[in-house]
Amino acid sequence: MVIALFLVNVKDTLSEFWIAKSAGRDGLSDIRYESETRRDGSCVCFVTLPGGSCFGSFEECRTTSEAQKNAAKIALVHSVFNDHVSRVITEKFIEEAVTEARKSSGEGDPGIEAFRFMLSENLGKTMLEFQEIMAVFSLLQWNGDLKEMADNKMSQKDVISQFSHKKIDKNMREDLASNWFKKEKSKPGTIAKELADIEIQLQTFRHAGQELRFCKEKRDIMMYAINCMLHG
Repeated sequence: MVIALFLVNVKDTLSEFWIAKSAGRDGLSDIRYESETRRDGSCVCFVTLPGGSCFGSFEECRTTSEAQKNAAKIALVHSVFNDHVSRVITEKFIEEAVTEARKSSGEGDPGIEAFRFMLSENLGKTMLEFQEIMAVFSLLQWNGDLKEMADNKMSQKDVISQFSHKKIDKNMREDLASNWFKKEKSKPGTIAKELADIEIQLQTFRHAGQELRFCKEKRDIMMYAINCMLHG
């Protein structure tokens, strides 16, 4: 099955897959390609799927077209795999996911119950369709917002209710970047160190064919923060 995917026009096939999956619902078949040319002349492409999942070209590519096809390949493989019944968010899936999260984060991690609640609010969706929500809350945690809300006695349920339908857009990126700009002013070098770590993580995950949304958004926010430094 995977071999067959690599023999077709992957960009068209990826688009057709999500059009069929969306069943005509507006905005649920939109696929976005973002291409970059690196200093060494190689090209990288990131493809964002409906629901918010992001994948990148995992091989070295010399042209934008080649990079787009390469990114579409890994996105198509993940899309087909994700469509399996085992990837649909069910009560059983939630219990298994929460158990795994506890093993990774520890029993006392306050984010575990928030994770459970978010999954429960999205029963019937697949994990790829859940990535936008996961990325929003991951960014809020990374930026320190969730801790601040907890310190202000805001309940997890209220936080989730407020942000569970939020989309990552230019305004959100700029707000988060502004916070990192403030951190930079109080501790010079903060942004450079954070960006260096993110770039390594992003490249490692991209070459491994892993989901990239949270990591790529962090990098984009750091670039906004650098722009604030240059023009602020």
